[in-house]
Amino acid sequence: MTTPENGSGDADLPPCVLLLFGARGDLAARKLFPGLYRLAAAGRLPRDYAVIGSGRHSPGSDDDFRAEVMEGLRDSVDDLDEEVARELLGRTSFRTSDADDGSDLAARVREVEEDLGDDVLRLVYLSVPPTAMSGMVAMLGREGLAERARLVIEKPFGLDLESFEELDDDVHEVFEEEQVFRIDHFLGKEAVQNLLALRFANALFEPAWSRHSIASVQVDVPETLAMEGRGSFYESTGALRDMVSTHLFQILGAVALEDPGEWSATAVRRARAAVFADVRPLDPSRVVLGQYDGYRDEDDVDEDSDVETFVALEAFVDNDRWRGVPFHLRTGKAMAETRRTVTLRFREPESSVFGTGLAPAELVLELTDEAQVHVDLLGKRPGPEMELAPATMRLDLGDELPHDEPLEAYERLLLDVLHGDHTLFAHADETRRLWEVCQPVLDDRPDPRPYASGSWGPQEAVGLPDGGWRLGRGDSDGS
Repeated sequence: MTTPENGSGDADLPPCVLLLFGARGDLAARKLFPGLYRLAAAGRLPRDYAVIGSGRHSPGSDDDFRAEVMEGLRDSVDDLDEEVARELLGRTSFRTSDADDGSDLAARVREVEEDLGDDVLRLVYLSVPPTAMSGMVAMLGREGLAERARLVIEKPFGLDLESFEELDDDVHEVFEEEQVFRIDHFLGKEAVQNLLALRFANALFEPAWSRHSIASVQVDVPETLAMEGRGSFYESTGALRDMVSTHLFQILGAVALEDPGEWSATAVRRARAAVFADVRPLDPSRVVLGQYDGYRDEDDVDEDSDVETFVALEAFVDNDRWRGVPFHLRTGKAMAETRRTVTLRFREPESSVFGTGLAPAELVLELTDEAQVHVDLLGKRPGPEMELAPATMRLDLGDELPHDEPLEAYERLLLDVLHGDHTLFAHADETRRLWEVCQPVLDDRPDPRPYASGSWGPQEAVGLPDGGWRLGRGDSDGS
């Protein structure tokens, strides 16, 4: 192999082989290779590295695979630097493998490592279905590819508590826990990290961040997209496993976190695990599942499917800070808007100077790539009368810091794996606890209710929070 020169790489990182399973899939095309491209363009990859894609089906030749990757980069990356892309592709090859046979892949890894030098780090990324995970991990062990390796596992981590336990046992047969990085790309989002900065770096917010001031919390992640070719995946998972047991609960964890004391993997993960330990197992009677009209007509979907494409639920964190405060989580496909919004709704003020029944103040965090925060308040309407009017206080970090470039979530998380930083990755104990929290709904699953595409979900979910959902307020009739 000819290794292109890369003087702009990170000299502090060891030589690395990035081994990507599922390299011809949608995630690799939209997120992983664009993430690697951006890291290469910024000089954040090691000076000496190679990328080996793998999967069950060969693209033909290495050149054919490189052409596929280049097409994906052109679709996903604005202002693509062709020179940077060609250098990345020059370091990229493909070998087929499956759970039964990884010999050609292992031979290619060792061939590449001979060119890269001694003590080569292996970054192994498993973008495969949960049912295929154990077999692939066992193959890595048989072929000796777990040595010097960091293993990245895509969610969902199993399909319920029992299957997670089995998968976790299989993973730990081959890898130590410190080698494992369970990726949840919501934790890599700048806006989720900014939520922690906003709270712990500003005395304005922390004193009010508890049940004494906050009446309720909403984590709302609707999507306008329907299946978009993911019918087979959704038939095996559904929205609860795909979104709630991972993304939405990780956002809840960021909101409810106690002060970790320092920004380190050990401290942050310990604080996150403590929050999840205090989350009450879900009450199925406070969970609404839904399925959008037309889901059963999607490709690879059973004509009698009862898989949920929508979840709304009520959760509680039973500790001194949050006891009695409902956390309402909602997500769904084919909904009215695509948003990632956290809303902290404050209690009515104790003062009665302006009467009672005032609209509650709300702190709203939009979890976009460039974090946006606003607070809906009441102020005095200009004029001679002491009359209240709604007003909004805004913070837009994109406007405040226009020259700073946020890292896309997968870009950030790939970089953290290269540096061995576990802070934004789930520990096995966290993941196990979240399955324990969700298991009552899997054991006593509510019947999914129908909802129209382009709506805010089933009517049964509209009144779950007192005062309704912030998103779709005034337009939440389920139609």
